[in-house]
Amino acid sequence: MARVVNIHPDSPQQRLLAQAAELIRDGGIVALPTDSCYALGCHLGDKEAMDRIRLIRQMDERHHLTLMVRDLSEIAHFARVDNAQYRLLKATTPGSYTFILEGTKELPRRVLHPKRKTIGLRVPNHPLALALLEELDEPLLTSTLILPGSEAPLADADEIRQHLKKVL
Repeated sequence: MARVVNIHPDSPQQRLLAQAAELIRDGGIVALPTDSCYALGCHLGDKEAMDRIRLIRQMDERHHLTLMVRDLSEIAHFARVDNAQYRLLKATTPGSYTFILEGTKELPRRVLHPKRKTIGLRVPNHPLALALLEELDEPLLTSTLILPGSEAPLADADEIRQHLKKVL
């Protein structure tokens, strides 16, 4: 059964952030706003939660997942970045961009693209996403919240709750 933790998107309360972080650590999936749209997120090391995200989105292992990190320094821990890539990342982060980069050995192989060994990486510029990442003290494995058959990502919390209450 889905558990809802309503957190104010612009000024998240610490107590509620702690509840959401605990939910993620316990294998839960969260729907969280980012600077571009909502995303589904789970703990990086939780294969079952990752599989549930893929099931909800109806996507296979060839579809990139995105590792959401707090800042540019964390990207280098999870991806190989050359000087030109670093300059581009520095100029465009934080923000709504996702970069497809070659993953490092720090990442579980199951989260990487099976042939290219790449992963999406993103530094959000949204108060709630950043606060949750800070509370977790680790990255989130995410995917844009676009439901099968939809052309655009969901952007309304009540609509998301109605669509996902059966599967989360």
